[in-house]
This record gives sequence, C-alpha cells and structure tokens, in this order.
Amino acid sequence: MALQLGDTAPDFTQESTEGPIKFHEWAGDNWVILFSHPADFTPVCTTELGEVSRLKPEFERRNAKAIGLSVDPLDDHTRWVGDIEETQGCGLNFPLLADADRSVSEKYGMIHPNASGTNTVRSVFIIDPNKTVRLTITYPPSTGRNFAEILRVLDSLQLTDSHKVATPVNWTDGDDVIIVPSIDNEKAKELFPNGWDEKKPYLRVTKQPNK
Repeated sequence: MALQLGDTAPDFTQESTEGPIKFHEWAGDNWVILFSHPADFTPVCTTELGEVSRLKPEFERRNAKAIGLSVDPLDDHTRWVGDIEETQGCGLNFPLLADADRSVSEKYGMIHPNASGTNTVRSVFIIDPNKTVRLTITYPPSTGRNFAEILRVLDSLQLTDSHKVATPVNWTDGDDVIIVPSIDNEKAKELFPNGWDEKKPYLRVTKQPNK
C-alpha cells in the first residue's frame, strides 16, 4: 500500500552523490524534502535539480534538507552534475540517491506502472523531524514541480504545528490565518489576544501569531 499521511517514512541505506546515505540518521532532527525524478540527462529534471540547489538557503532557514532520487546508477548522476551546473547556473549541493536496485522507490511507491514501468514519477514527500510523512504530491513526468508551493506547505506545517491555526486558500507566510474550530472563543482570547474577525462561528480570521 502507498505511503499515507501520518505513516513513518521508511528507513533505508542507499548510495548517493555524497556517499552512502542511512536515511533516518542523515535526516537527524531536520525536516526532509524527499523527491524522485524520472531519469538523468532529461530536460525537466535538469531544471528541477538546479532550482532545488538554488533554494538550499530557503530550506536551511526552515531547518529542512532536500534529497533527490532516480533509478539511474551513480556514475550517471556524477556525469550529469556538470550539465546541471552549466545549464542552470547552480551546481548540485544536496545528495542525489542512486536507486539502481529500486529498493527505495519500491518502499515509497515512486514507480507507477501505468505511467512508466521502469522510471520513477515525480513524487514529493515532506517528512518531519519525527520521521512522519506530512505531505505527498505526485506529478506526471512531463510536468516540472513548483518548489515554491512545496516551501509554502512546509511553512504551513511548521506554523500549524506550533499554533492552533490553519492556513486558508493561497496562504503564504505572513498572511492572515484561521483559528481552528476546536478552540472555543474563551480559549481563543488567551491564545489570540489581538482578537479576530468572526466571519462565521467556524471561520475566525486572525493575524499570523508568530509575526
């Protein structure tokens, strides 16, 4: 069965461009963005890996680490790195798993036979410091990911883990948020002393509490 939200992210040991990765040990106390791409030396994947490399400071600011994967062998990864830097203007600065035996891909359900029987699709997992799967997204091979959206979800998860709020449609960091319905008004007065706009009893909008 495919991994679901709330499941423990499977541990694994696999080769990578930065040496063998023991996943849970490597992740440590960080959030992790684990994502697969269909194949090395392909155009969309080249743009994606360049973008993730550019975003490394943004991941670090959120106590997060990125790690990529394809089923290509390590030698291909190593040769491809130069193309990424040449065409995207940023060299690879995070590990890329060489899952040639498909052991990680199978654990994470990254191969979808009706899309491709051999290559991974564009899977994304956000995994929290407790090694719990908090987000899954699957893109088709022809569509490059929007990593700004992945950062947005990471911001939302970190905010809602620490405050009794949810984030509304199209929310980005700094926008107003919603007080969760499980908090009654008396408790909300303690947690949100600056008040809120009660559009409906279940829809109470307030300023983002950590801003």
